[in-house]
Amino acid sequence: MPQVQQPTYADTERLTWVLNRLGEMPPLVFAGECDELRERIANVADRRAFMLQGGDCAETFDGLRADNIKAKLRVLLSMSVVLTYAAQVPVVKVGRIAGQYAKPRSKDTETRRGVTLPAYRGDAVNGFDFTPESRRHDPDRLMRMYNASAATLNLVRAFVTGGFADIRHLHAWNASFVQDSRIEHRYEQMAGEIERALGFMMACGVNDDTLSVVDFYASHEALLLDYEHAMTRIDSRSHLPYATSGHMIWIGERTRQPQGAQVELLRRVTNPLGVKLGPGATGADAVEIAERLDPDRVPGRVTFITRMGADKVREKLPPIIEAVEKTGRKVAWVCDPMHGNTFETANGYKTRSYAAVVEELNGFFDVHDRLGTWPGGVHVELTGDDVTECLGGAFHLSEADLDSRYETACDPRLNRSQSLELAFMIAERLNQSRELRREPLQVPDWND
Repeated sequence: MPQVQQPTYADTERLTWVLNRLGEMPPLVFAGECDELRERIANVADRRAFMLQGGDCAETFDGLRADNIKAKLRVLLSMSVVLTYAAQVPVVKVGRIAGQYAKPRSKDTETRRGVTLPAYRGDAVNGFDFTPESRRHDPDRLMRMYNASAATLNLVRAFVTGGFADIRHLHAWNASFVQDSRIEHRYEQMAGEIERALGFMMACGVNDDTLSVVDFYASHEALLLDYEHAMTRIDSRSHLPYATSGHMIWIGERTRQPQGAQVELLRRVTNPLGVKLGPGATGADAVEIAERLDPDRVPGRVTFITRMGADKVREKLPPIIEAVEKTGRKVAWVCDPMHGNTFETANGYKTRSYAAVVEELNGFFDVHDRLGTWPGGVHVELTGDDVTECLGGAFHLSEADLDSRYETACDPRLNRSQSLELAFMIAERLNQSRELRREPLQVPDWND
């Protein structure tokens, strides 16, 4: 079948050995966890929850450090607390983590000073350094990706079950998190209210494990077909196939051809699936791919992640939503306000404007409010570090500031202050959406 955005390996014998070895390795995630996430996404589609999906644009092997993983988890948990408390909505927490090591590219090659080499496609394929050896497509990197993902998931599981995510330690694990005075005041005020509420609950004898343990899921773009196929397992309970490389995997804008290999492979696994839709997508495209991936209309199976751009979202998104809703199919609608708003500055940096990110999110909410549908989530590229990669936000970063800490291996990410500021903005819009519908939020019972 048509395969796009795939590596080209010179050593096919080594590739075969690596893939066979990957097929023998333990799964990174388990079928029951994938089913659990699918049930939570079904609540998103049913207007009873909101999905927060975020993390690095492209993970790197050099970034596999405990402090780096902890910082990313901390910013996502902080955003989740803001959304849960300020918007009074359960939040499904999904990281772009433990597998986001491959990236699609608009060109196969890159030229610098007259030298042309293969484009960097993520650490799972080749290296970032501009040398022939680094840019060679190396199948051994697939095994490195597996090992890095396993180590990341191991640490994340320890954090979310070992007390780090305990909401009663809200102030402690955010002590050095917020530095902007306006955001800090708002966050600390909210944290104080939460602590008083928790104190009242504990005084009444309420001491639930849900206060100290959170559910956190891993997701990535299922770009590398050889890797995803090697990581597919048959569940011993249901005898159904699962992609065990991540709980949720998504199909990118460049690889969502309904008759392509990407869709053909992923329609056969049982995981919850995401599909990126750009401004070139139509309602017919969305309906066709939904039918291919989910002919039985399983609740929580399909999430459409729209990436239209701030200047196009109000025009391009409504007909897609209307076409899907007309079929009676209920999907989760998530906004990716990052990928449609990328541009290059005069000094050569790829960047995004925080204002444009907010504008696309506002357009996303405006469209759903007008159509009476549920704005179910946000998908953002972010980091827990104080990088200077996106313009604007709490510190009013300018093009001149990009030189300071521009560290991404691919696309620019929101820093931790910009991410938290965005969470407050989303919480306000969620409250407005619920008030507009004049309907109370139906909180799901996660134990159903």
